[in-house]
Amino acid sequence: MSVRTSAEAPIPVGEVSRLIGGWIDRLGAVWVEGQITQLSRRPGAGVVFLTLRDPSYDISVSVTCYRQVFDKVADVVSEGARVVVHAKPEWYAPRGQLSLRAAEIKPVGVGELLARLEQLKKSLAAEGLFRSERKRGLPFLPQLIGLVCGRASAAERDVLENARLRWPAVRFEVRNVPVQGVHAVPQVIEAVKELDALPEVDVIIVARGGGSVEDLLPFSDEQLVRAVGAARTPVVSAIGHEPDSPLLDLVADLRASTPTDAAKKVVPDVGEEFARIQQLRERALRAISGCLDREERGLAAALSRPSMQRPHRMVEEREDQVTALLERGRRTLGHLLDRADSELSHTLARVVALSPKATLERGYAVLQKPDGSAVRSPGEVAPDDELRARVAEGEFRVRVSGNGSRSDVTPPE
Repeated sequence: MSVRTSAEAPIPVGEVSRLIGGWIDRLGAVWVEGQITQLSRRPGAGVVFLTLRDPSYDISVSVTCYRQVFDKVADVVSEGARVVVHAKPEWYAPRGQLSLRAAEIKPVGVGELLARLEQLKKSLAAEGLFRSERKRGLPFLPQLIGLVCGRASAAERDVLENARLRWPAVRFEVRNVPVQGVHAVPQVIEAVKELDALPEVDVIIVARGGGSVEDLLPFSDEQLVRAVGAARTPVVSAIGHEPDSPLLDLVADLRASTPTDAAKKVVPDVGEEFARIQQLRERALRAISGCLDREERGLAAALSRPSMQRPHRMVEEREDQVTALLERGRRTLGHLLDRADSELSHTLARVVALSPKATLERGYAVLQKPDGSAVRSPGEVAPDDELRARVAEGEFRVRVSGNGSRSDVTPPE
């Protein structure tokens, strides 16, 4: 039940401690799993002191047990071992300290650890954390590589040396952290998040040398796997040797069998790239040379044709044809003109022969009435009619005299 207090009515520290102890006593015994980080077995003492730590979080709790309880597992339990403890929470009022009083300690065997890892693997796979669609490709030539590894470790040396042998200008941002033990998981997670937050880091390598199953357990921790899965920067897992397969390998964007292999996969070899460039240059040169040779042969074949060797030949042939056509046209036109001239002459002769003027030139005259009509009969005129007489050289007027069928014509005075 809650305790009513105020600034005017506080309760003593001892009462607070007593109340906390009462609440803790009501919890009862619990089974707790953790990793032993400190182990104190004082000679002659009947109590053994342990510190039990959660490998995934920076949380630990003190554990005490009687010597006879610990002696049952003393041969298989040491610092760094994972254990399951059946203990009852206790509150030490004088120091205000929480601890666990262990009544039984069971070491977690390798088989049980592997079974738990398999169960965790299935659970994470069901979430889609290991899907290939989530994995990103590595940059061809990373400008800055983040490296998470142990301090002065063989893994760090292998990655740095092999990467610089392949590409001397490569740069690294190294984070040295514990790679085994109780502090490994939180510090590796922190290092990965720190490197992932740097925009200039193109890829992150998490590297560690070989070890036992227990040594590599931090890299199968659920919190670390989720942290790597949430990273925006591509992550390369280089844990242990070829047979080792922590869960980090499954969630990483690329798995390397060893730290050396990680350096080879992340950094291109300058010699190989130079050779590849040389091959590409040679291929390009051969392609261009082949193209030029082909075009040169085609040009030579085109130049060898008669039309290209004597380009004026076609003009000469066309000139002869044009000259022949021109002469033909002139002959045809001459014939047409001559024929037309002959026809015109004949027509003119016929016109002249039929023309009244020709008749007049032979001494004949044409008499015309005042209205211009020709006189064809004597009966068409009367005495004293004035007519116009047309002759070859002109015309003059005449007057009709006499009567009857014959008329006498006298020119007017």
